Amino acid sequence: MRDLLRSLPVFAGVVRDFDVADVPDDPEALFAAWLRDAVEHGAAEPHAMTLSTVDADGSPDARVLILKDLDDGGWWFATSATSAKGRQLADCPVAALTFYWPEVGRQVRVRGPVVEGSAERGAADFRSRGSAARAVALASRESQPLADRAACEEAVAAARQWLSADPTLVAEGWRVYAVAARSVEFWQADKDRQHARVRYAREADGWSRALLWP
Repeated sequence: MRDLLRSLPVFAGVVRDFDVADVPDDPEALFAAWLRDAVEHGAAEPHAMTLSTVDADGSPDARVLILKDLDDGGWWFATSATSAKGRQLADCPVAALTFYWPEVGRQVRVRGPVVEGSAERGAADFRSRGSAARAVALASRESQPLADRAACEEAVAAARQWLSADPTLVAEGWRVYAVAARSVEFWQADKDRQHARVRYAREADGWSRALLWP
């Protein structure tokens, strides 16, 4: 395995301009520019991110999900409040987000406290999902043990019938959350490992910026 891993190329062909002396005043603007660049260069699911939380024992946990929005309230995502991540956020409302776009050799790291959105915003997010996703969310006891796939398929089939009868249904416990960023780091890969890194830190009157060693 070690030989296989060492044989794999890293940052091959990645050549992207990142002038660390010419960045916007706030990280949201730079993230939006980087996201669009990733889209233009064919990044697969560029809005996918790793959400990292902490469980009741203080152990880290992580999973990949989708960024739903970015506004003055923070970096938004959705999940069930009864899921593992929902329970972890209730106990310890802080999180980290990690975006990685290998097509352009870029990574963005976001850290901060987590706030819960309004019930109306959560319901609107749920109703905007595809019908299959809504049926699964209505049926699922996310992260709990499952006896077999047949039990899941039966529950989802029943949820599809519920939605057919009432398309406005919202899964109980469905929530939207925002990471209110206190730190946002932008990382640009370099094939010679002289990576460029800029970290924004939230201050009382706005954002400060600092360069970091590779």
